[in-house]
Amino acid sequence: MTNSAARTARLALVGDRSPNVASHTRVPLLLDALAERDRLHLDAYWIPSRDAEAEDAVRGFDAVWVLPGSPYRSEAGVLAAVRTAREEGIPFLGTCGGFQHALLEYARHVCGLTRVAHAENDPDAEDFLIEPLACSLVGHEAVVRIEPGSLAQAAIGSERTVERYFCAYGPSRHLDTLRAHGLRFTGHDEDGHVRIAELPGHPFFLATLFQPELSGDGSRPHPVVRALARAAVEHAAREAGMRA
Repeated sequence: MTNSAARTARLALVGDRSPNVASHTRVPLLLDALAERDRLHLDAYWIPSRDAEAEDAVRGFDAVWVLPGSPYRSEAGVLAAVRTAREEGIPFLGTCGGFQHALLEYARHVCGLTRVAHAENDPDAEDFLIEPLACSLVGHEAVVRIEPGSLAQAAIGSERTVERYFCAYGPSRHLDTLRAHGLRFTGHDEDGHVRIAELPGHPFFLATLFQPELSGDGSRPHPVVRALARAAVEHAAREAGMRA
């Protein structure tokens, strides 16, 4: 196996790609910077949410990133992609809408909360897991405090960070049930609201309500994005080693 092969990975970008979504337009810059600055080469493929409904949509990838841009055309497709990554040990990152849907998938398929809903997708539902925030975070920057010893802390390298948001929905209900079933909330804002979630025991499963892809001008990828890229390359190397 050559060194270049060991440092190349396939990345599934799940979402409904649009030139009007800032995080989508930022991705090519981040991929170039990861290759140039960190020598982490990712072959990225966009998978629209409806295409993600297929059982094998993200199988064979080395990482899955569910990007913002909700409401997605297919909630079911996004949840299917999250579930495959979670169950099959594929490195996963969910940002903004990806964070929200990672929690929704876990609540429904691990915690048995089959009736919980996302208020943006189903405003008439009776039980919201993801609900309108008291104060919209659209265009907002805020401090996030990170638990020591967490995946998030290892990725970011600090127990405090200032991050950029662009969302109006977040979780506040059923958090104890999610915790009891193994999900860990490792980042909170200064009011104690959940902003980062991760799954211990998984090779790499991280979700942020903020959007690390919008950090800076794109020339220096956010540490969370770099951490996903490293996890993807490591996954690719392991898979190649198993086939050798």
